[in-house]
Amino acid sequence: MTEAPSSPGRLVLLSTTHRVAPGLLSGSAWQTLHAADRVLAGDPAHPLLGPLAQSGVAVEVLDVPAYARARTLAEAAAAAVVVWLVAPDGDPGLTDALARFAVEGAETPGVVVPELELLPGSYDLPGARLLDLVTVMDRLRSPGGCPWDAEQTHESLVKYLVEEAFELVEAIEEGDRATLREELGDVLLQVFFHSRIAQEHATDPFSIDEVAGDIVDKLIYRHPHVFADRSADTAEQVEANWEELKAAEKQRASATDGIPLGQPALALAAKLHSRATKATVPVELPEAAESDFGARLLRLAAEAQDAGVDPEAALRAAARGYRDAIRAAEAGQEN
Repeated sequence: MTEAPSSPGRLVLLSTTHRVAPGLLSGSAWQTLHAADRVLAGDPAHPLLGPLAQSGVAVEVLDVPAYARARTLAEAAAAAVVVWLVAPDGDPGLTDALARFAVEGAETPGVVVPELELLPGSYDLPGARLLDLVTVMDRLRSPGGCPWDAEQTHESLVKYLVEEAFELVEAIEEGDRATLREELGDVLLQVFFHSRIAQEHATDPFSIDEVAGDIVDKLIYRHPHVFADRSADTAEQVEANWEELKAAEKQRASATDGIPLGQPALALAAKLHSRATKATVPVELPEAAESDFGARLLRLAAEAQDAGVDPEAALRAAARGYRDAIRAAEAGQEN
């Protein structure tokens, strides 16, 4: 009868993320791979096989059923250092099976249970899940995807973009962090959805990469106090620099250029007044007769802007209070 080795080997489960290029591994991962007695994988199409072969690491494909892998791996690592290349799906159930084998082996005479190590070979960088969103949107818009998503256009999505933006505003003003997280995702989806549609344009396509690249360039250009040699020690100086750079960039003929007229009326009035004030344009607010509600609202919006109050947010807050009062009155009627 063959005696079991006196000291166990080591089984290293090497995991990687599919969100970085195969072969971009940590130094400890490469060191472990080159020092291992055996490197095993369960899939002949594992994305690491090519990069490892190019670096001189031989990989054996373990041709056994999934349910038998835990025992086979443990036995292979009984007196050796064995690296297992975890599949892109994470090899669900393998670690549980290895744990069961360790418990059973510890209670069985003559069975040597190897040391088990989980080694992340690569990590997701911040923003890595955005790549998953790109993949999902591509799947939804491609043949065989979702018929509804495939039919959408920039124009058909406008109402959803506006709706999601207002739902996000509501979550912020209500202080609801769980809803805030969800609504941020819904707004982000709109950006990716529009970018995926734009990618299909016949003559002027662009993708989410161009969208992200443009805003990165804009942020760097408009923050010279961070990325260049201009100084700005206060938020007011930053805002002044921003407006100066934006004016030079846009080559606007009027202080009102670039103000979207489709925004809510109070916000529009406040923005016009803010631009006129910053540009020192000498325009008096219209006289507000008792029956001229538009002029009266315009003056109120300007007064709020001068006081540092967002009139749109102030009116929404008042409206929420009014809503609560209505509900309280309804509850009183029911009682």
